Amino acid sequence: MNVQIEPGWKKVLDPEFSKPYFLQIVHFLKSEKNAGKIIYPPGSLIFNAFNKTPFDHVKVVLLGQDPYHGPGQAHGLSFSVPDGIPPPPSLQNIFKELKTDTGLALPHTGNLSPWTTQGVLLLNAYLTVLARAPMSHSQQGWGEFTDMVIHRISDLKKNIVFLLWGKFAQEKQVLIDETKHLVLKAAHPSPYSADKGFFGCRHFSKTNEYLMKNGIDPVDWQL
Repeated sequence: MNVQIEPGWKKVLDPEFSKPYFLQIVHFLKSEKNAGKIIYPPGSLIFNAFNKTPFDHVKVVLLGQDPYHGPGQAHGLSFSVPDGIPPPPSLQNIFKELKTDTGLALPHTGNLSPWTTQGVLLLNAYLTVLARAPMSHSQQGWGEFTDMVIHRISDLKKNIVFLLWGKFAQEKQVLIDETKHLVLKAAHPSPYSADKGFFGCRHFSKTNEYLMKNGIDPVDWQL
């Protein structure tokens, strides 16, 4: 199957695109669309995280769960929303921690695209969702695909920082070789859990400390 994705990722992930589980994802999405159902993000943005951050440029992986399920919010990047869309509560808390940790001013946009061009892969575990129905596509095979993405990054690269916020993300820790990568864990930035270990985690500065220690350019977190 010819998936439109950045060439470096295409090379790394190509075997997945012909596997039964992936063909089933494609069949499912086509069936849902033909039935008139609204799916986020738009088809052209399903692989936006990969196209924004080429495989060869990845240095940080920020793992989210599934796309935002409200109109205009999802654009294929975990935790991010397009310009002009108010930052959802979890993203507001991410910005609060960013300010506390680094001293940077609170951003005027919820669009995290400037991070992606610096090697931050904003990866959701499930790449699509039905409108107004969180986690609705979590059993459709996306988990198998993104597990393989994490596994390939771990195997083929070194000195990557994995940011695992919340129990769900931390379940992916077993896919990562911690002898050559850094895993940073904290509570999820959701209003329900941010005060249970996300606030004060200092993951933004810790990420840059690790990158610089390994001769890698730090991330400019300013938006």
